[in-house]
Amino acid sequence: MSGGFAIPDSGDRAVLLLSGGLDSATCLALAKAKGRAVHALTVSYGQRHAAELAAARALAADYEVEEHRIVSVSLDAIGGSALTGDLPVPKAADPGSGGIPATYVPARNTIFLALALAHAEVAGASEIWCGVNAVDYSGYPDCRPEFLRAFQALAGLATRVGVEGGRAPRLVAPLLEMSKKEIVLAARDLGLDLGRTTSCYDPDESGRACGSCDACLLRARGFREAGLPDPTRYRPGIQIESRPST
Repeated sequence: MSGGFAIPDSGDRAVLLLSGGLDSATCLALAKAKGRAVHALTVSYGQRHAAELAAARALAADYEVEEHRIVSVSLDAIGGSALTGDLPVPKAADPGSGGIPATYVPARNTIFLALALAHAEVAGASEIWCGVNAVDYSGYPDCRPEFLRAFQALAGLATRVGVEGGRAPRLVAPLLEMSKKEIVLAARDLGLDLGRTTSCYDPDESGRACGSCDACLLRARGFREAGLPDPTRYRPGIQIESRPST
């Protein structure tokens, strides 16, 4: 994997950003399989639904993490994103085909990783795991290897351990260069209950997926290309359109 974000051969304690989605849940299963003592961190950032927070709580309990913290940051007070409610969620578009979409949350991954970095310093964790993916995603600028490299450099400059001669927590992004198909297959091989994860940007009040936002289309394509049944709970009457691979 380019950029040095693959899973290190050895490690003990890790802070893991857990959103409740497919990617972060697969990271959680991987981290536990690799023997990490996981400190899960979920960010309630003013997103338009609570389904992913509920999924994160359930996954953290399933995997018996060392601790699970939910930190609140009101990014909805800043706005500028469909995920914080002040713009409509785009539907039925080809994911990643139209530039940076309205579902991009300004500075979200920068803020999330900064919180994870702070948590790692306090917890004495040597790693920060995140489910960033640069292959099958919606084109967000903070999902690129260049961004992770820049943040890793920042971590070395902005932490006590970094300036006192030690090594700052290392970013681990095991899904960075994987397609959604590969992520789905890896999750299956790890025994992850994929029905416990949620990806939809615009679920209904009971957490059922809309089936037409970028996240739903990418997720459905991943299951289809993997040849596995899709366990996603969709709203009644939803038919997922079959789309060719890109």
